Amino acid sequence: MNEDKATRYHRQKRLASFGSLVWTVLLLGGLLATGLSEALRQTAERAAGRLVSPPWLPGATVLSYVVLLTLINELGSLPLGFYSGFLLEHRYALSRQTLGAWVADQVKALAVALILGAVGAGVIYALIRQSPDWWWLEAGAVFALFIVALTNLAPVVLLPLFYTLKPLDRAALRDRLLTLAERAGARVLGAYEWGLGGKTKKANAALTGLGATRRILVSDTMLAEYSHDEIEVVLAHELAHHVHGDIWKSVVFESALVLAGFDLASLVLRALVRPLGLRGVDDVAGLPLLLLAAGAVSLVTLPVTHAMSRAFERSADRFALDLTRNPAAFISAMRRLGAQHLAEEHPSRLAQWLFYSHPPVRERIAAAQTFHT
Repeated sequence: MNEDKATRYHRQKRLASFGSLVWTVLLLGGLLATGLSEALRQTAERAAGRLVSPPWLPGATVLSYVVLLTLINELGSLPLGFYSGFLLEHRYALSRQTLGAWVADQVKALAVALILGAVGAGVIYALIRQSPDWWWLEAGAVFALFIVALTNLAPVVLLPLFYTLKPLDRAALRDRLLTLAERAGARVLGAYEWGLGGKTKKANAALTGLGATRRILVSDTMLAEYSHDEIEVVLAHELAHHVHGDIWKSVVFESALVLAGFDLASLVLRALVRPLGLRGVDDVAGLPLLLLAAGAVSLVTLPVTHAMSRAFERSADRFALDLTRNPAAFISAMRRLGAQHLAEEHPSRLAQWLFYSHPPVRERIAAAQTFHT
């Protein structure tokens, strides 16, 4: 593994992500500071007035405002998104995706973001109008249910928008993986081949969904290069997250963050309604302030989120080793994955604290080397 190359790759990806974050913060803050958010709301009101009758105008205005704000943000972040998601991936020989396919994916992602954003904002402002003092608590409860629903439906609704999925046609491997899931105590619907090869050279396996939508996914890139032992141990790691309840723990934690973000947003909105010249807390022109306040909570707690995730990953590694009793396959799989994903071999402590949701590959291999069968 070329560590210098990996370090450069990840540094450039992080700089691009930071640039996108800065752009969004400047956009939202600039709209509030200059009064342009009110002008955007007026434009949204005019657009909504042409589409719907007055009884539905508040909801239609929110919808129009979200569409305009999302399009402006996406347009401004497009150069960095193209640099990070297309140019860098090709420069480091990680992508197989054509420019046309990349653009198509961005359009689909934008459509999904518009739908989810419009629905989310519509719910929030309906609750604000109905309950100005306690909307944040009600919105937190609604969004917790939304997170559960999205986790459950994503494998059957969202994933097929971007990837081809088909039943795994390798009978021996399919039976082996289903047997492994049964041994682990995780009920699954079936095993599927996940079409990553047309987009990337990276490999992956996952156990997606909850309950009736839970299914095993193995990428075609992994099927092409990994042994059955390696695939089995990677999947054993994924099974651990479901067996240990990590998915539900993450849902609870994310829901708590959303609630805290809404609480802070409620306090900030109420305090700054007059200074910002808003009509009231239910004025959609205050949406940038709501997004900044809620986003600040997620940003500040990101190191905690990553630390929790790394703890889950270490526990899942131990589970995979205990279940398969095959440290050699685990080590070879980690080395393959590290090489295919250009993983940093010696990331700094600060980088791990700020950016790493998984322990470094070197640490995971070292732990497996001490495992005794």
